[in-house]
Amino acid sequence: MSQNHVSGMETSAISVLKRAVELDQGSRFQESLVCYQEGIQLLIDVLKAVKDDSKKGHYRDKIKGYMDRAEQIKAHVNQMKEDGKYHEQIRIAGDATGYSYEALFKPYISSALTEVWVEDPYIRHTHQLYNFLRFCEMLLKASCKVKRIHLLTSQDEVGYLTNKVTLCNVCISATTVCSLGLCCFVSCAVGRQRPTEQRSG
Repeated sequence: MSQNHVSGMETSAISVLKRAVELDQGSRFQESLVCYQEGIQLLIDVLKAVKDDSKKGHYRDKIKGYMDRAEQIKAHVNQMKEDGKYHEQIRIAGDATGYSYEALFKPYISSALTEVWVEDPYIRHTHQLYNFLRFCEMLLKASCKVKRIHLLTSQDEVGYLTNKVTLCNVCISATTVCSLGLCCFVSCAVGRQRPTEQRSG
């Protein structure tokens, strides 16, 4: 392996691990964990390629430090999930792609999950309705035991009638999901943000 290739891997590792630390400090633990794992693998590849013993020792120390931190984050997240206190906000830039429901929610779904609460004040238009139903379908396919999904949305003050019709469509469309053993509950309230709360047990 050429020196330039090794230097390129080291530069990539530094960049990814720097991002991991930034995410870690911002309490964006799941994202930081992914970056730690990717950066650690890059450092391991560099370690395998270098010949100098002093450099090998340096890389081993770095890898150990990052692995220890990654394990701490994993343990912390798992404990918070068990306590039902884990919360993370995922920021998705406008027009971004590659964010499927499976990719976004897989880290949070476990076999103990039985109930999900979704708060979204903007379930009013057809595409928003379909997005919610796709979310329900994703839960059905996942390795969990979700039986109840609660949707809390808001009333459209300008188009109240349209909003009521949309909510009826949500209930009607959800009957297909209910026939597979999953029940959906829809209620209205005024809200501004879109947190998703999961309840297990």
